[in-house]
Amino acid sequence: MTLREALTEAATSIDRREAETLLAHLLFRDRPWLIAHSDTELSTTLHLAYRALVSRRVAKEPIQYLTGHQEFFGLMLRVTPDTLIPRPETELLVEAVLRWVAARPTLRQPHILDIGTGTGAIALALASKLPKAHITATDLYPAALAIAEHNAARHHLTHRVTFLQSDLLAAPKLQSALPFDVIVSNPPYVSLYEAATMSDEVLKHEPHTALFAGAQGLDIYRRLIPAAHAALKPEGLLALEFGFGQLDALKALFDKPTNGPWQDLQFQNDYAQIPRIALATRP
Repeated sequence: MTLREALTEAATSIDRREAETLLAHLLFRDRPWLIAHSDTELSTTLHLAYRALVSRRVAKEPIQYLTGHQEFFGLMLRVTPDTLIPRPETELLVEAVLRWVAARPTLRQPHILDIGTGTGAIALALASKLPKAHITATDLYPAALAIAEHNAARHHLTHRVTFLQSDLLAAPKLQSALPFDVIVSNPPYVSLYEAATMSDEVLKHEPHTALFAGAQGLDIYRRLIPAAHAALKPEGLLALEFGFGQLDALKALFDKPTNGPWQDLQFQNDYAQIPRIALATRP
């Protein structure tokens, strides 16, 4: 069977572009190579392996887990079922932090904390753009931290980011690193009630610990906002990603006296013009 024939067969059950992506991954090639060598014969062993990948995609396994990688902010990152797949919307969170730092030229060596780092996407994106920053990235789960450390090594950023296992800011080593200029986080924020409306691709394959945060999706914010206030320098930034319909509830948490006080609270929309990013500074 030729590559063209294998792709035609696969495209009867999955998207053609995804079929090409999976075959290119299997052959350690890129999509243009497939097109230029479409008459190349595919061995029986590789054909069976390709069919297995296609079958997993038919079962709604995310293509990022099948290929083992996802691009984020120009960095190709390793992803596994132990980590949430980085989304384009989270790049907006990185951009917001970069703009904030750029607007403060006297902040030459910002001390930044990324909470719930997962693949390391946010921390590594910031490290790649802020060569003088001191960055710490935490996650509660060792398996996720292992992936983040792999991604740091892959992009030669191991010396730029310190990875720690921690439940938010609870780790003793993290306490000794206080205070921070910036705390940034894309925490779990999906409510348990939303599970019934989610696609199988997300619900059955991505880690629930990185998705769900209680009945309203606010459990992490309730703990993180006051903890971040205590851990920031004066005029330091807290930058958060949040979910659809959570703007009012998040604003109420920032306004709660025991969680602050905060100033310069602002919200930014994502590509679909849905409020997605919250920014606030400690007075």
